[in-house]
Amino acid sequence: MIKKKTSKKLKTTSKGKTLSISKTQKKTTGLSMDDLLKKYGSEVKNYSRGDRVEGIILEITPKRVVVDIGGKCEGLIAEKSYKEAESVIKTLKVGDKISASIIVTETPEGFCVLSMRKTVRDAIWKKIEESLSKHTPISVEGKMTNAAGVMVNISGLTGFVPKSQLGFEVAKSPNLLVGKRFKAVVIDADRTGNKIVLSEKEVSEKEELGYIRDAIGKIKEGDEFEGEVGGIYDFGCFVKIASGKGKTSTELEGLVHISELSWDKVSKPSDVVSAGEKVKVKVIGKTSGKLAFSIKQAQDDPWKDVAKKYKKDIKIKGKVTKLSDFGIFVALEPGIEGLIHITKIPPEKKFAKGDEINVYVEEVDEKKRKISLGLVLTAKPVGYK
Repeated sequence: MIKKKTSKKLKTTSKGKTLSISKTQKKTTGLSMDDLLKKYGSEVKNYSRGDRVEGIILEITPKRVVVDIGGKCEGLIAEKSYKEAESVIKTLKVGDKISASIIVTETPEGFCVLSMRKTVRDAIWKKIEESLSKHTPISVEGKMTNAAGVMVNISGLTGFVPKSQLGFEVAKSPNLLVGKRFKAVVIDADRTGNKIVLSEKEVSEKEELGYIRDAIGKIKEGDEFEGEVGGIYDFGCFVKIASGKGKTSTELEGLVHISELSWDKVSKPSDVVSAGEKVKVKVIGKTSGKLAFSIKQAQDDPWKDVAKKYKKDIKIKGKVTKLSDFGIFVALEPGIEGLIHITKIPPEKKFAKGDEINVYVEEVDEKKRKISLGLVLTAKPVGYK
Protein backbone atom coordinates (compact mmCIF):
# COMPACT_ATOMS: atom_id res chain seq x y z
CA MET A 1 0.00 0.00 0.00
CA ILE A 2 1.40 3.34 -1.06
CA LYS A 3 1.27 6.10 1.57
CA LYS A 4 0.11 9.45 0.28
CA LYS A 5 2.41 12.36 1.18
CA THR A 6 0.92 14.98 3.37
CA SER A 7 1.02 18.37 1.63
CA LYS A 8 2.67 21.24 3.44
CA LYS A 9 2.19 25.02 3.27
CA LEU A 10 5.07 27.41 3.99
CA LYS A 11 4.46 30.63 5.90
CA THR A 12 7.00 33.34 6.64
CA THR A 13 6.64 35.38 9.84
CA SER A 14 7.43 39.07 10.27
CA LYS A 15 10.63 37.97 12.02
CA GLY A 16 11.86 36.06 8.97
CA LYS A 17 11.14 32.56 10.42
CA THR A 18 9.64 30.00 8.02
CA LEU A 19 7.06 27.69 9.52
CA SER A 20 6.00 24.40 7.89
CA ILE A 21 2.31 23.78 8.46
CA SER A 22 0.69 20.54 7.37
CA LYS A 23 -2.96 20.49 6.40
CA THR A 24 -3.37 17.42 8.57
CA GLN A 25 -1.84 19.21 11.57
CA LYS A 26 -3.98 22.33 11.01
CA LYS A 27 -7.07 20.17 10.75
CA THR A 28 -6.31 18.13 13.85
CA THR A 29 -5.00 20.92 16.06
CA GLY A 30 -7.20 23.82 14.89
CA LEU A 31 -4.35 26.32 15.58
CA SER A 32 -4.58 29.77 13.99
CA MET A 33 -1.59 31.66 12.54
CA ASP A 34 -1.45 33.85 15.69
CA ASP A 35 -1.49 30.67 17.82
CA LEU A 36 1.42 29.24 15.87
CA LEU A 37 3.38 32.50 16.14
CA LYS A 38 2.85 32.47 19.89
CA LYS A 39 3.91 28.83 19.99
CA TYR A 40 7.17 29.76 18.28
CA GLY A 41 7.81 32.62 20.72
CA SER A 42 6.50 35.52 18.67
CA GLU A 43 3.44 37.31 20.08
CA VAL A 44 1.49 39.42 17.61
CA LYS A 45 0.74 42.96 18.77
CA ASN A 46 -2.08 45.03 17.37
CA TYR A 47 -1.64 48.80 17.58
CA SER A 48 -4.02 51.74 17.33
CA ARG A 49 -3.36 55.30 16.18
CA GLY A 50 -1.74 57.33 18.98
CA ASP A 51 -0.23 54.32 20.80
CA ARG A 52 3.27 54.82 22.22
CA VAL A 53 5.68 52.08 21.16
CA GLU A 54 9.30 51.17 21.70
CA GLY A 55 11.43 49.49 19.11
CA ILE A 56 14.89 48.69 17.78
CA ILE A 57 16.24 50.48 14.70
CA LEU A 58 16.76 48.02 11.81
CA GLU A 59 17.74 50.46 9.06
CA ILE A 60 18.66 54.16 8.68
CA THR A 61 18.85 55.92 5.29
CA PRO A 62 18.86 59.63 4.37
CA LYS A 63 15.09 59.42 3.85
CA ARG A 64 13.71 56.86 6.28
CA VAL A 65 14.18 54.83 9.45
CA VAL A 66 12.84 51.28 9.79
CA VAL A 67 12.06 50.08 13.31
CA ASP A 68 11.21 46.66 14.73
CA ILE A 69 8.24 47.39 17.04
CA GLY A 70 7.29 43.76 17.70
CA GLY A 71 4.02 43.87 15.76
CA LYS A 72 2.60 42.43 12.58
CA CYS A 73 4.38 45.14 10.64
CA GLU A 74 7.56 47.11 11.05
CA GLY A 75 7.59 50.78 11.97
CA LEU A 76 8.57 53.45 9.46
CA ILE A 77 9.70 57.04 10.02
CA ALA A 78 9.68 58.92 6.73
CA GLU A 79 8.75 62.16 4.93
CA LYS A 80 7.35 64.80 7.34
CA SER A 81 7.98 62.61 10.42
CA TYR A 82 11.59 62.14 9.29
CA LYS A 83 12.16 65.89 8.78
CA GLU A 84 10.77 66.92 12.17
CA ALA A 85 12.97 64.32 13.89
CA GLU A 86 16.07 64.77 11.70
CA SER A 87 18.11 66.48 14.43
CA VAL A 88 17.61 63.43 16.69
CA ILE A 89 17.93 60.82 13.92
CA LYS A 90 21.44 62.16 13.17
CA THR A 91 22.49 60.98 16.63
CA LEU A 92 21.07 57.43 16.22
CA LYS A 93 22.45 54.17 14.75
CA VAL A 94 21.17 50.70 13.86
CA GLY A 95 20.43 48.74 17.03
CA ASP A 96 19.45 51.79 19.11
CA LYS A 97 16.21 51.63 21.06
CA ILE A 98 13.74 54.46 20.44
CA SER A 99 10.18 55.41 21.43
CA ALA A 100 7.60 56.77 19.02
CA SER A 101 3.86 57.16 18.39
CA ILE A 102 1.71 55.33 15.83
CA ILE A 103 0.18 57.76 13.32
CA VAL A 104 -0.86 55.20 10.64
CA THR A 105 -1.55 51.61 11.76
CA GLU A 106 -0.70 49.99 8.42
CA THR A 107 0.16 51.22 4.94
CA PRO A 108 -0.43 49.28 1.68
CA GLU A 109 3.28 48.43 1.81
CA GLY A 110 2.80 46.81 5.23
CA PHE A 111 4.42 49.43 7.51
CA CYS A 112 3.22 51.20 10.65
CA VAL A 113 3.99 54.89 10.19
CA LEU A 114 5.64 56.41 13.29
CA SER A 115 6.20 59.88 14.69
CA MET A 116 9.06 60.85 17.02
CA ARG A 117 7.61 64.28 17.86
CA LYS A 118 7.48 63.65 21.64
CA THR A 119 10.97 62.12 21.56
CA VAL A 120 12.26 65.18 19.72
CA ARG A 121 10.53 67.51 22.20
CA ASP A 122 12.03 65.57 25.12
CA ALA A 123 15.49 65.85 23.55
CA ILE A 124 15.11 69.61 23.06
CA TRP A 125 13.96 70.12 26.66
CA LYS A 126 16.87 68.01 27.88
CA LYS A 127 19.24 70.37 26.03
CA ILE A 128 17.40 73.40 27.50
CA GLU A 129 17.59 72.03 31.05
CA GLU A 130 21.30 71.27 30.62
CA SER A 131 21.89 74.85 29.45
CA LEU A 132 20.06 76.11 32.53
CA SER A 133 21.96 73.92 35.00
CA LYS A 134 25.42 73.96 33.38
CA HIS A 135 25.33 77.43 31.77
CA THR A 136 26.15 75.91 28.35
CA PRO A 137 25.19 77.93 25.22
CA ILE A 138 22.60 76.61 22.77
CA SER A 139 21.86 77.70 19.20
CA VAL A 140 18.70 79.79 18.62
CA GLU A 141 17.22 81.76 15.72
CA GLY A 142 15.77 85.27 16.04
CA LYS A 143 12.06 85.39 15.09
CA MET A 144 10.89 88.91 15.94
CA THR A 145 11.55 91.83 18.28
CA ASN A 146 9.36 93.94 20.54
CA ALA A 147 9.93 96.66 23.13
CA ALA A 148 10.80 94.04 25.78
CA GLY A 149 13.30 91.95 23.81
CA VAL A 150 13.71 89.27 21.13
CA MET A 151 11.55 86.19 20.47
CA VAL A 152 13.63 83.19 19.34
CA ASN A 153 13.10 79.74 17.85
CA ILE A 154 14.71 76.79 19.65
CA SER A 155 14.26 73.75 17.38
CA GLY A 156 10.51 74.44 17.13
CA LEU A 157 10.04 75.83 20.65
CA THR A 158 9.69 79.55 21.37
CA GLY A 159 12.01 81.35 23.78
CA PHE A 160 12.53 84.95 24.81
CA VAL A 161 15.66 87.07 25.30
CA PRO A 162 14.81 90.17 27.42
CA LYS A 163 16.40 93.44 26.35
CA SER A 164 18.39 93.48 29.59
CA GLN A 165 19.98 90.15 28.54
CA LEU A 166 21.32 91.43 25.22
CA GLY A 167 25.01 92.33 24.96
CA PHE A 168 25.95 96.01 24.74
CA GLU A 169 26.57 95.96 20.97
CA VAL A 170 23.55 93.80 20.06
CA ALA A 171 21.24 95.90 22.25
CA LYS A 172 21.86 98.86 19.92
CA SER A 173 20.10 97.08 17.02
CA PRO A 174 18.14 93.99 18.20
CA ASN A 175 16.45 93.78 14.76
CA LEU A 176 19.73 92.50 13.31
CA LEU A 177 19.14 89.21 15.18
CA VAL A 178 15.88 88.46 13.30
CA GLY A 179 16.42 85.58 10.86
CA LYS A 180 19.92 84.89 12.18
CA ARG A 181 21.25 82.07 14.33
CA PHE A 182 23.17 83.00 17.47
CA LYS A 183 24.22 81.47 20.77
CA ALA A 184 22.44 82.10 24.08
CA VAL A 185 22.29 80.60 27.56
CA VAL A 186 19.03 79.55 29.26
CA ILE A 187 18.53 81.50 32.51
CA ASP A 188 14.96 80.40 33.32
CA ALA A 189 12.80 77.53 32.09
CA ASP A 190 9.41 76.04 33.00
CA ARG A 191 8.35 73.06 30.89
CA THR A 192 4.82 73.00 32.30
CA GLY A 193 4.26 76.65 31.43
CA ASN A 194 6.30 76.32 28.19
CA LYS A 195 8.46 79.27 29.32
CA ILE A 196 12.08 79.64 28.19
CA VAL A 197 14.11 82.78 28.99
CA LEU A 198 17.61 83.17 27.59
CA SER A 199 20.59 85.53 27.79
CA GLU A 200 22.63 86.55 24.75
CA LYS A 201 25.10 88.57 26.81
CA GLU A 202 26.01 85.44 28.80
CA VAL A 203 27.79 84.44 25.58
CA SER A 204 28.89 87.75 24.01
CA GLU A 205 30.00 89.27 27.34
CA LYS A 206 30.93 86.09 29.18
CA GLU A 207 34.32 87.38 30.35
CA GLU A 208 32.96 90.69 31.67
CA LEU A 209 30.10 88.93 33.45
CA GLY A 210 32.63 86.59 35.04
CA TYR A 211 34.42 89.57 36.58
CA ILE A 212 31.09 90.95 37.81
CA ARG A 213 30.10 87.63 39.43
CA ASP A 214 33.47 87.37 41.14
CA ALA A 215 33.13 90.93 42.45
CA ILE A 216 29.57 90.34 43.69
CA GLY A 217 30.72 87.11 45.35
CA LYS A 218 33.17 89.10 47.49
CA ILE A 219 30.52 91.59 48.64
CA LYS A 220 28.70 90.88 51.90
CA GLU A 221 25.34 92.04 53.17
CA GLY A 222 25.91 95.05 55.38
CA ASP A 223 28.82 96.41 53.29
CA GLU A 224 28.55 100.13 52.54
CA PHE A 225 29.68 101.97 49.39
CA GLU A 226 29.73 105.42 47.87
CA GLY A 227 27.79 105.33 44.61
CA GLU A 228 26.19 107.37 41.87
CA VAL A 229 22.48 107.40 41.01
CA GLY A 230 21.78 106.10 37.49
CA GLY A 231 18.31 105.35 36.12
CA ILE A 232 15.29 106.54 38.15
CA TYR A 233 11.97 104.70 37.84
CA ASP A 234 8.60 104.56 39.62
CA PHE A 235 9.76 101.55 41.67
CA GLY A 236 13.09 103.05 42.77
CA CYS A 237 16.50 103.85 41.30
CA PHE A 238 19.72 102.12 40.27
CA VAL A 239 23.03 103.07 41.86
CA LYS A 240 26.45 102.32 40.38
CA ILE A 241 29.34 101.45 42.69
CA ALA A 242 32.99 100.45 42.19
CA SER A 243 34.09 97.22 43.86
CA GLY A 244 37.82 96.73 44.36
CA LYS A 245 40.68 99.12 43.68
CA GLY A 246 42.88 100.02 40.74
CA LYS A 247 43.08 97.39 37.99
CA THR A 248 40.87 95.02 39.98
CA SER A 249 38.06 97.59 40.26
CA THR A 250 34.75 96.46 38.76
CA GLU A 251 31.69 98.65 38.20
CA LEU A 252 28.55 97.12 39.66
CA GLU A 253 24.95 98.25 39.77
CA GLY A 254 22.23 97.63 42.33
CA LEU A 255 18.60 98.57 42.87
CA VAL A 256 17.37 100.84 45.65
CA HIS A 257 13.66 100.09 46.02
CA ILE A 258 11.39 103.07 46.67
CA SER A 259 10.83 101.79 50.23
CA GLU A 260 14.60 101.98 50.87
CA LEU A 261 15.19 105.52 49.60
CA SER A 262 14.42 107.44 52.77
CA TRP A 263 13.13 107.10 56.31
CA ASP A 264 10.42 109.54 55.20
CA LYS A 265 7.49 108.30 53.14
CA VAL A 266 8.31 108.66 49.44
CA SER A 267 5.69 109.22 46.72
CA LYS A 268 8.11 109.54 43.80
CA PRO A 269 11.80 108.52 43.77
CA SER A 270 12.58 111.68 41.78
CA ASP A 271 11.49 113.68 44.84
CA VAL A 272 14.38 112.18 46.80
CA VAL A 273 17.23 111.50 44.34
CA SER A 274 18.42 112.82 40.98
CA ALA A 275 20.52 111.22 38.22
CA GLY A 276 24.24 111.65 38.80
CA GLU A 277 23.82 112.38 42.51
CA LYS A 278 26.44 110.88 44.84
CA VAL A 279 24.86 108.73 47.57
CA LYS A 280 25.91 106.31 50.28
CA VAL A 281 24.32 102.86 50.05
CA LYS A 282 24.22 99.73 52.17
CA VAL A 283 24.03 96.21 50.67
CA ILE A 284 20.84 94.56 51.95
CA GLY A 285 20.58 91.59 49.59
CA LYS A 286 22.13 89.46 46.83
CA THR A 287 19.73 87.46 44.65
CA SER A 288 20.56 85.68 41.37
CA GLY A 289 23.70 87.74 40.91
CA LYS A 290 21.90 91.05 41.52
CA LEU A 291 22.53 93.53 44.32
CA ALA A 292 19.88 95.23 46.45
CA PHE A 293 20.89 98.52 48.10
CA SER A 294 19.39 100.80 50.73
CA ILE A 295 20.07 104.51 51.03
CA LYS A 296 18.11 104.98 54.24
CA GLN A 297 19.84 102.11 56.04
CA ALA A 298 23.20 103.72 55.27
CA GLN A 299 22.00 106.60 57.47
CA ASP A 300 21.21 106.64 61.19
CA ASP A 301 17.77 105.27 62.03
CA PRO A 302 15.79 108.23 63.42
CA TRP A 303 13.65 105.83 65.47
CA LYS A 304 16.67 104.52 67.37
CA ASP A 305 16.28 106.91 70.36
CA VAL A 306 12.80 108.24 69.65
CA ALA A 307 11.41 107.17 73.06
CA LYS A 308 14.07 109.17 74.86
CA LYS A 309 13.64 112.22 72.66
CA TYR A 310 9.83 112.36 72.53
CA LYS A 311 8.61 111.76 76.05
CA LYS A 312 4.96 111.78 77.03
CA ASP A 313 3.33 115.28 77.10
CA ILE A 314 6.31 117.01 75.49
CA LYS A 315 5.20 119.81 73.15
CA ILE A 316 6.73 120.24 69.71
CA LYS A 317 6.08 121.94 66.39
CA GLY A 318 5.43 119.72 63.34
CA LYS A 319 4.34 119.88 59.71
CA VAL A 320 1.17 118.30 58.28
CA THR A 321 2.17 115.66 55.69
CA LYS A 322 -1.09 113.84 55.00
CA LEU A 323 -4.84 114.19 55.61
CA SER A 324 -6.94 111.03 56.04
CA ASP A 325 -10.44 110.02 57.14
CA PHE A 326 -9.13 108.98 60.57
CA GLY A 327 -6.87 111.94 61.27
CA ILE A 328 -3.83 113.89 60.13
CA PHE A 329 -0.18 112.84 59.94
CA VAL A 330 2.41 115.25 61.27
CA ALA A 331 6.18 115.10 60.59
CA LEU A 332 8.22 115.92 63.70
CA GLU A 333 11.59 115.51 61.92
CA PRO A 334 12.83 113.61 58.84
CA GLY A 335 11.70 110.00 59.23
CA ILE A 336 9.59 110.60 62.34
CA GLU A 337 5.86 111.04 61.90
CA GLY A 338 2.93 110.97 64.30
CA LEU A 339 -0.86 110.81 64.03
CA ILE A 340 -3.49 113.10 65.51
CA HIS A 341 -6.68 111.03 65.58
CA ILE A 342 -9.80 112.63 64.11
CA THR A 343 -11.55 112.43 67.50
CA LYS A 344 -8.97 114.83 68.96
CA ILE A 345 -9.48 117.54 66.33
CA PRO A 346 -12.25 120.12 66.95
CA PRO A 347 -14.79 120.18 64.07
CA GLU A 348 -14.08 123.83 63.31
CA LYS A 349 -10.34 123.19 62.86
CA LYS A 350 -9.25 122.78 59.23
CA PHE A 351 -5.73 121.85 58.12
CA ALA A 352 -3.87 121.59 54.82
CA LYS A 353 -0.78 119.67 53.79
CA GLY A 354 2.30 121.71 54.69
CA ASP A 355 0.71 123.56 57.65
CA GLU A 356 2.94 123.99 60.68
CA ILE A 357 1.10 123.16 63.90
CA ASN A 358 1.83 122.71 67.63
CA VAL A 359 1.31 119.21 68.99
CA TYR A 360 2.09 117.22 72.11
CA VAL A 361 3.12 113.58 72.52
CA GLU A 362 0.49 111.24 73.94
CA GLU A 363 2.18 107.88 73.44
CA VAL A 364 5.25 106.40 71.70
CA ASP A 365 5.29 102.78 70.44
CA GLU A 366 8.92 102.36 69.40
CA LYS A 367 8.41 98.73 68.39
CA LYS A 368 5.57 99.52 65.96
CA ARG A 369 7.16 102.87 65.02
CA LYS A 370 4.03 104.81 65.93
CA ILE A 371 3.53 108.07 67.80
CA SER A 372 0.11 109.27 68.97
CA LEU A 373 -0.16 113.06 69.06
CA GLY A 374 -2.60 115.60 70.44
CA LEU A 375 -3.29 119.07 69.14
CA VAL A 376 -2.17 122.03 71.27
CA LEU A 377 -5.00 124.60 71.28
CA THR A 378 -4.96 128.22 72.43
CA ALA A 379 -8.58 128.04 73.49
CA LYS A 380 -8.93 124.83 75.46
CA PRO A 381 -12.22 123.00 75.12
CA VAL A 382 -12.94 120.29 77.67
CA GLY A 383 -10.59 117.37 77.17
CA TYR A 384 -7.92 119.35 75.23
CA LYS A 385 -4.56 120.60 76.49
